[in-house]
Amino acid sequence: MAGHIQDRWYKTEVGPDGKPRRVKTDRYGKGLRYRARYVGPDGTEQSQSFPDRQKTKAEKWLNRIQADMDTGQYFDPKAGQITFREYAEKWLSGLTTELGSQEVVRRRIRLHAVPYLGVRPMGAVRPEHLRAWLNELQSAVPNGTYRRAIYDSVSSLFNAAVDDGVIRANPCHAQSVKAPVPESRLIIPWTEERVVSVRAGMIDRYAATVDAGGGCGLRQGEIFGLAEDNLDFDTGWVHVRQQVKRVGGVLVFAPPKRGKLRDAPLSPVVGMGLRSHMEQFPPVPVTLPWKTPDGPLVTFRLVFTSPVGNAIWRSYFDDYVWKPALAHAGVIPPKEPGKRYAAAPDDGMHALRHFYASVVLEAGGSIKALSTYLGHSDPGFTLRIYTHLMPSSEEKARGAVSAVFQRIHPPVTLAAAA
Repeated sequence: MAGHIQDRWYKTEVGPDGKPRRVKTDRYGKGLRYRARYVGPDGTEQSQSFPDRQKTKAEKWLNRIQADMDTGQYFDPKAGQITFREYAEKWLSGLTTELGSQEVVRRRIRLHAVPYLGVRPMGAVRPEHLRAWLNELQSAVPNGTYRRAIYDSVSSLFNAAVDDGVIRANPCHAQSVKAPVPESRLIIPWTEERVVSVRAGMIDRYAATVDAGGGCGLRQGEIFGLAEDNLDFDTGWVHVRQQVKRVGGVLVFAPPKRGKLRDAPLSPVVGMGLRSHMEQFPPVPVTLPWKTPDGPLVTFRLVFTSPVGNAIWRSYFDDYVWKPALAHAGVIPPKEPGKRYAAAPDDGMHALRHFYASVVLEAGGSIKALSTYLGHSDPGFTLRIYTHLMPSSEEKARGAVSAVFQRIHPPVTLAAAA
């Protein structure tokens, strides 16, 4: 048995006869009687108190501690006393992923997990608590895909706690805890008429952003980061090398998503539209930090800027440029006095990328080429998103089979049938 058990209600002292005897202490009858103590592998003393008549339980506890130390499975019983909120802040401060991703995870944890689990000790979080939290989350966050993202972030936090020796097991892995199911939705691309109508509803300074998104497949941040020397009108290519993104409340230049530099075909007609825009609104040199707010300053001559020649903030563009254009096209209702525009989760600027993909596929472009143009991680990812937009091969299959079997079953002419 590791350590020893102290009886707080009795002490041993030498009696008048010179022999040791047990006498009551000042704490007799008060509080927990037995204190099991041992020295952990790190050299610090640990203890656990037990009430009267539970000395056997205290001995079993010490025996279990000894067994865990012998097998290398020792676990500090006090480690789990740190609250979810305290450990979450510690874990979030140590994230090493890309800064933009860190902000997303922080937002998920602080907004959707800490309010429910924050005061509970990490070692006291049980599957029942997570089931209750997920039930609350279902009401607060209707979108199943976002709920799953929140759940995954919380599960990653608990995985780290296991690695750090704070808890023994991840409660998210319990069989009774069911992860939210992401919503599977088919991409329904915009029609040509909608693209044209949205573009017509934009002020002149930003109308050509529709050309860059719907005609080149650029993401919003890549459009805002598009520089003059990224456009090669002679060879017909757009070189996607940087984007504008917000990190820690500051705009920075950064590589495209996942750092995938790429080239996309530049249609002569789209190129003409971008040339026209650049003649009316000449590119402006804009200087921002590279990747992080304290990163080195870099300068690009941006194709799209604010009226005062600065990089474009996404929040400003969405509220004062994009949403009014959606309302002009009838995608969302007009804004009511004193209120904001309606939400348009499926009709953000990303819809232009889906439109671009649908046009390329309809024209017979390959999934592999489209994946490269869009900067996806692999063609399989592109295929999963856009497979339903690929031209149907049913008629081709019917024609090919008919060409073979018409030798067995000659076609019946109208004259013969008559």
